[in-house]
Amino acid sequence: MKYIDEYRDGEKARPIIEEIRRLAGQPIRLMEVCGTHTVAIARYGLRKVLPPTIELISGPGCPVCVTSQNDVDLMISLSRVPGVIIATFGDMVRVPGSDSSLDRERAQGRDIRVVYSPLDGMKIAAAEPQKKVIFLGVGFETTAPTIAATALEARKQGLKNFFVFSAHKTVPRALKALLELGEVKLNGFLLPGHVSAIIGSRPYEFLARDYALPCVISGFEPLDILQSVFMLVRQVKMRNPRVEIQYRRGVHEEGNRKAQEVMARAFQPSDVEWRGIGCIPGTGLSFREELAGLDAARIFDLPRIQARENPGCRCGEVLRGVIRPRECRLFAEVCTPQNPVGPCMVSFEGSCAAAYKYGS
Repeated sequence: MKYIDEYRDGEKARPIIEEIRRLAGQPIRLMEVCGTHTVAIARYGLRKVLPPTIELISGPGCPVCVTSQNDVDLMISLSRVPGVIIATFGDMVRVPGSDSSLDRERAQGRDIRVVYSPLDGMKIAAAEPQKKVIFLGVGFETTAPTIAATALEARKQGLKNFFVFSAHKTVPRALKALLELGEVKLNGFLLPGHVSAIIGSRPYEFLARDYALPCVISGFEPLDILQSVFMLVRQVKMRNPRVEIQYRRGVHEEGNRKAQEVMARAFQPSDVEWRGIGCIPGTGLSFREELAGLDAARIFDLPRIQARENPGCRCGEVLRGVIRPRECRLFAEVCTPQNPVGPCMVSFEGSCAAAYKYGS
């Protein structure tokens, strides 16, 4: 198949669904750990066409959602520094902090600008040398290479007023931490295509080897996801756990080596807090010493934060797959896209936002 509409063809889906139904005689719980998968599953009603023995659970696949409350509060604090321009992707603007948000700060006159690329932030810094521009680097391995390349270019150009607040996270070890919590019994992982296009399939091999969990790296269209579910069900049925790549048109076993090299030149692993999970060693990306001059966390005098989350928000449990969005008592009553209480209702990739928009 060459065109997107072919991956959305209901007639092509029928034999895949029938084969899943034939094989899935026992209860099977699968977790997707990509926000784009979460949205696609909800948008195309894939849960409704699968047999009742298949349960799809959303995991910590939204980078905005897993950004800790402490980091959100630090970003808000940075926006209050005189002479600072905050450059950020749009999803972060409306994420509630302990007592404010970037959106509220902007309404009070802080200079907060939505950009579509870290290069846009660098361009702002070059155009306004009297200001200090801080780009909020939030994302998984998908966005980290472009931000790493931007930081390296800023150093090359000698930009003295461009900085990055790195809140990046890496996925594989987070899955290990999730499994070690032991809260959710899983039979397999639907792995993220975008992240895997960068890192390849090898970093996930421990899931099959050490936890006997089937894994499939999936594309994002309905037929991609259905085929990936079939591949997972087949692994479960055959009791032959391994890491398979369904998304062959985007992912190779070794990943994108050039992107990996750029990341390695700019970043080093660090410990980082994940919302709902806690601190996971080695899953953050902090700047190497040679790029310390661009690191907003080192350059600016950040306050000690006593972060507070809304006690009624169960976003952390949603991210761990412990509950579905509708099990939170705030869902659709108090917490809506117009009035989000937690980040899972803010981000387009958030489980709560997807359930609200596409749920019955």
